[in-house]
Amino acid sequence: MKSLRKFFLAGFVVLLPLIITVYVLITIFRLMDGLLGGVIRAVVGHPLPGLGVLLTIGLVLLAGMIATNVIGKKLIAFMEHFLNRIPLVKSIYGAIKQIIDAFSMQTSNAFQRVALVEYPRNGIYAVGFVTGNGMGEVQEKTAEDVINIFVPTTPNPTSGMLVLVPKKDVIFLEMTVEDGLKLIISGGVVTPKYNGQSSCSVSPQKVITDGQPI
Repeated sequence: MKSLRKFFLAGFVVLLPLIITVYVLITIFRLMDGLLGGVIRAVVGHPLPGLGVLLTIGLVLLAGMIATNVIGKKLIAFMEHFLNRIPLVKSIYGAIKQIIDAFSMQTSNAFQRVALVEYPRNGIYAVGFVTGNGMGEVQEKTAEDVINIFVPTTPNPTSGMLVLVPKKDVIFLEMTVEDGLKLIISGGVVTPKYNGQSSCSVSPQKVITDGQPI
């Protein structure tokens, strides 16, 4: 029985990532194929599996081509201005756009570096990402200079909370943002290598200027 349990657990560990990967790919395929599947069915008269995916990819590429030229940028700006004038739509569209912009490649500097903060109480540490210095009213009404730290949830780093931490209480880590995301998504299972040659802590005099730590 011990051998059977050992074999079962080993097989489970091997097959589970593969099964989840296949499931995710099939779900994405069905979702993309279904976006234009109704249009294809109406034009052709019967469904053509896979054609919806190709058309969806083509539509995304076309939107990208339009968005990267001068005329397209003006059209998008006009569309966003129009959407932001509609009461309910502007709240939904604005929130979704901000989230996507924060995690897109075009704003890869949104997360400047990885840091440790004592959260939710002293003695317990949370991994977070530095997003900038505290500014405006927040900084004016705090006794110390603070840093904006985004503390994501596991295993979904797109949700989380913003905490404003005094600079002297922030422990900066040497790992890259990519490694920090891997650490969070894996729930701590994937631990980035660390050679121990440089210190993880940064003195309070170190500040962030123009989006980069100095």
